[in-house]
Amino acid sequence: MFLLAGNDPQVEPYVSKTANLRRRLQRLLGAPAEHSRKLNLRDRVRWIEYSPTGSDFESCFLLYQLLRSAFPKTYSNRVRLRFAPLVKLHLENEFPRASITTRLGRLSGRNIYYGPFPSRTAAEKFANDSLDFFKMRRCVDDLHPDPKFPGCIYSEMKMCLAPCFKGCSDDEYRAEVSRVQAYFDTGGESLVREISAQRDAASANLEFENASALHARLDKLKPMLSQLPEIVHRIDRLAAVLVQRSASPESVNFFQISAGRISGPVTFPIQAAEHTKSQSMESRVQEALASFPPAAASSALETMEHLALLKRWFYRGSRVGEIFFADEKGTLPMRRLVRGIARVYRGEKSETDAPGAIHASSDSNNSQLEKES
Repeated sequence: MFLLAGNDPQVEPYVSKTANLRRRLQRLLGAPAEHSRKLNLRDRVRWIEYSPTGSDFESCFLLYQLLRSAFPKTYSNRVRLRFAPLVKLHLENEFPRASITTRLGRLSGRNIYYGPFPSRTAAEKFANDSLDFFKMRRCVDDLHPDPKFPGCIYSEMKMCLAPCFKGCSDDEYRAEVSRVQAYFDTGGESLVREISAQRDAASANLEFENASALHARLDKLKPMLSQLPEIVHRIDRLAAVLVQRSASPESVNFFQISAGRISGPVTFPIQAAEHTKSQSMESRVQEALASFPPAAASSALETMEHLALLKRWFYRGSRVGEIFFADEKGTLPMRRLVRGIARVYRGEKSETDAPGAIHASSDSNNSQLEKES
């Protein structure tokens, strides 16, 4: 990552990233070849600023921050981020519904967002398949309930409580919306528990046909949930730690994800075993994570941009680094995190690509990681 600037404040700086800074600067600042049309800044640049990075994710995040700071009015055209598709639960509507969007509303609003999904098609499929298990409305109009309204195909198929013609009370519709929210909040686990309990109760009461039908619903639900990407969370509760290689020797970098916003990096040194006998690796990791400054308030647009960067990295076919998500209580899987640090430090595949792929090593740093994991 580097910046080239001159003495004239009216001239914009040149900002970019490169894997070989020396070669890039020789091309930009070397003596220009005659009749060459290549960009040459030899006579314009007065100073150079650069920052070494250890991973492509760190380079992209730092480039985004630098462009946002240097070009506040035009940085979005330079970064060219594609906002992440999200499922939006419209709780501010009198009769809530779900939709797909790439835009976050007011962060202090009542609407809830879930994602990020790899594409709008994937988000739509998950939302539609999920709503098949509920009777929340799917129409997009603001409703003015009228008993004379004929309804739609979903009400005719008993797939909607039909608040449009007062087919249910307000309390019944709110209860159904609460079930949908619980489903999205838990990644579908609330519905799995609900149907499982109903099936067990039906079996205990010898209602075998009903129990079989409920079991068939579970068989339809579980494969759909198993394909849900791990990163899809309620956005205001999306908390994780991203581990990347570091430009500093014998270290890795931590990035913290809090409510969809990225902060960091914090450099975590991989100390040799003889220097860490008095402190476990987990406690050292916890101390490093505690050193992150409190998350600063940000706009909805900045959160969308951070989600776009996170989506771009997570859904990449050959992503480098690992991410570990906090559970519903905000607790990180520390043992998995320590093992992930070992894999990133050694340049091994993630646990999703090669489960349990942590091999023995004679190096003392690796031995320490093995002990603590």
